[in-house]
Amino acid sequence: MGGLSALTTALRERGTAVVQAPPGTGKTTLVPPAVAALVARGGGRVVVTQPRRIAARAAARRLAGLLGEKVGETVGHTVRGDRAVGPATRIEFVTTGVLLRRLQRDPELPGVAAVVLDEVHERQLDADLTLAFLVDVRATVRDDLLLVAMSATVEAGRMGAVLDAPVVDVPGALHPVTQHWAPPPADVLPTGGQDRGVPPRFLDHVAATVRQALAADPGDALVFVPGVGEVEGVMRRLTGLSDVDVVALHGRLPAREQDLALTRGPRRRVVVSTSVAESSLTVPGVRIVVDAGLSREPRTDQARGLPALVTVRVSRSAAEQRAGRAGREGPGAVHRCWSRADHAHLSAHPAPEIAVADLTGFCLELAAWGDPDGHGLALLDAPPRAALDAAHETLAALGATDDSGAITARGRAMAQVPADPRLARALLDGADVAGSRRAAEVVALLDDDVRAPGGDLVAALRMVRRGGPAARSWSDAAARLESLVPSRVARTDLTDDLAVGAVVALAHPGRIARLRPGGGSYLMVSGTGASFRAADPALAGLPWIAIADVERRPGTRDATIRSAAPVDEDTALDAASGSWHEVDEVVWERGRIVARRVTRLGAIELSAVPLAQPPPDAVAAAVAEGLSRDGLAALPWSEAAVALRRRMAFLHHALGEPWPDVGDEALLADVDAWLGVDLARVRSQAGLARVDVLGALRRLLPWPAAGRLDELAPERVRVPTGSAPRVEYGETGTEQPVLSLKLQDAFGWDATPRLADGRVPLLLHLLTPARRPAAVTADLASFWSGPYRQVRSELRGRYPKHAWPEDPTVRP
Repeated sequence: MGGLSALTTALRERGTAVVQAPPGTGKTTLVPPAVAALVARGGGRVVVTQPRRIAARAAARRLAGLLGEKVGETVGHTVRGDRAVGPATRIEFVTTGVLLRRLQRDPELPGVAAVVLDEVHERQLDADLTLAFLVDVRATVRDDLLLVAMSATVEAGRMGAVLDAPVVDVPGALHPVTQHWAPPPADVLPTGGQDRGVPPRFLDHVAATVRQALAADPGDALVFVPGVGEVEGVMRRLTGLSDVDVVALHGRLPAREQDLALTRGPRRRVVVSTSVAESSLTVPGVRIVVDAGLSREPRTDQARGLPALVTVRVSRSAAEQRAGRAGREGPGAVHRCWSRADHAHLSAHPAPEIAVADLTGFCLELAAWGDPDGHGLALLDAPPRAALDAAHETLAALGATDDSGAITARGRAMAQVPADPRLARALLDGADVAGSRRAAEVVALLDDDVRAPGGDLVAALRMVRRGGPAARSWSDAAARLESLVPSRVARTDLTDDLAVGAVVALAHPGRIARLRPGGGSYLMVSGTGASFRAADPALAGLPWIAIADVERRPGTRDATIRSAAPVDEDTALDAASGSWHEVDEVVWERGRIVARRVTRLGAIELSAVPLAQPPPDAVAAAVAEGLSRDGLAALPWSEAAVALRRRMAFLHHALGEPWPDVGDEALLADVDAWLGVDLARVRSQAGLARVDVLGALRRLLPWPAAGRLDELAPERVRVPTGSAPRVEYGETGTEQPVLSLKLQDAFGWDATPRLADGRVPLLLHLLTPARRPAAVTADLASFWSGPYRQVRSELRGRYPKHAWPEDPTVRP
């Protein structure tokens, strides 16, 4: 790999550098030894981060193998639950989370001479935080600490600016990769962004593409799908391939099975993987990549506090990284399950997690660092304000931060738990409720996102206790979590069912839910409705549940419950005690005041008793709110009141000031003052029926201008025959006033009458003697001189007893 000399020069001169090199150039195994050689004289270890445990272990094993050693000698690794380092270890591969914990414990990083941050372009929250913390450490306590950030994309320029570091650009050295486009039939490819699932027909297409690729190209195949469920689905569809081994690769697999996927086999292989294989990892023997073109990314509904994973289209940069896996060992081929035209519309880069993910854990790290909003840190992107505020609110509710946002002693204890702060709270408090062991078991279950059969998390716990694919990693995680809390025996004799529910309730008190009247769906403490899928009947109908995993699609009324556990009412009240409140509610409901003292758990109503003497100001506000909701039609509008309001609305539109706005919004803005009544005395529709609406409108008339009301907007207009038909004004005042009259009644007028000081002509509806429409005009003079002749000719024959003068401007 070229560029190592430029890197060494940059580190000697500046102490920091950004390495930009495409996947496959060997930066993960070549840069750390070069940095270690640079610091060899001064001593100290080189720590290299990887975004995932599987990548850290694999990179350590690969580099150790290149040195002819075993892991734990010159090269070691430390990941959650697995540590292999020794006194002679000079290069240590760790996950970003492990380094983050070390920085929080001791920012000076004793014994560490250099840090190499690999795959920073992935923009995971831990990576962004670690980068910002290391820049802060170099600026304050360790200016001798060497820092290298390695990126596989053009984002390296931005990182160089943040680090104030030179960018060492290393050209790629991959073998050529032939592109094949394999789009599915129309309507099969998911649009993404809405759900975790992928349609079965699309998995059928991916499996068919794998079979075609194996027939067309040599070598092993690496298949990219978005999640564990899709890995298993594609593997099932590839059952029966002759002389080919199909193996899985994802983060939930035990280390032994991950190592198996990363080891060349005796036969041709198909490795079906999640995004863990996009970068850093080398899967030997791969010359074919089949890319489903999908990725799973976090999203958060900030308004409802519902984090979720959604399936989205892969970005172009990620697609290039995936394709590059086929060209590491020789010429290869990539088969993309989308079209060339679709490729042009992919986003350039994946969205950084800081822009879309839940930020509660991120903000706890910031608080523990002493900078709750991160204003003093070199973050590549500022966190969104709404997500930041929601995270601060959650941390305060958990007792992790105080009113100023500073971390509390409880928050520091939570920060020591390598899990989301909500799960940390469940572990710490759940030990007293369910016992240390069971609390740790449930938290491990939630942290590993173990799938619950039928949505039943208790069944999932029993399943992993019996063994199975997820049992080993779950058991190890539970043991680690249990070691972080003092040994506790449950305060009460809870069954497993209720113990699981209690721990889930402590983790997510806003997701405690009670069955709605009539059954079928639940209402969560947070105020969001939730329902089980029809295929998950195990817990449906229980009076109280604690929901572990829930997802709400845009445009749907209720969220979908993916996993939950039963909980009793007492446990629910204890877990969500911060949401318990008693309030006097006074509302206008079905034409009357309803006053109650209500006890609620968040949005869930627990009990209610009538209020005999509700506060007068609350009654007035309820009546005003009821009028605002139901509209002014609830008032007793007489014909005279309606007519006056329309005339006033017309003048407001035609003349403006001083004629007031009498539209609904304007009148409702100060309804009690306008009506001139004490709304606090109103108790029902009968009270509203006594309101004098006409008198209230008259009080709004602007004097002395109101003295010309009949002149500017007359109720009636006198016509040449002496009669005075009524003027019809529109509801909003923007409509042109209408005067309906017989055509003969207009003989003698030479022009259209005009209102509002001559600004608005009447719209004349001219009628036959039988009062049927003859013509409509707002320009009578033009009508007389033109269309009238045709109308006259028709009407003379139909109504011969009536006079039809040739000159209609003269009365006959």
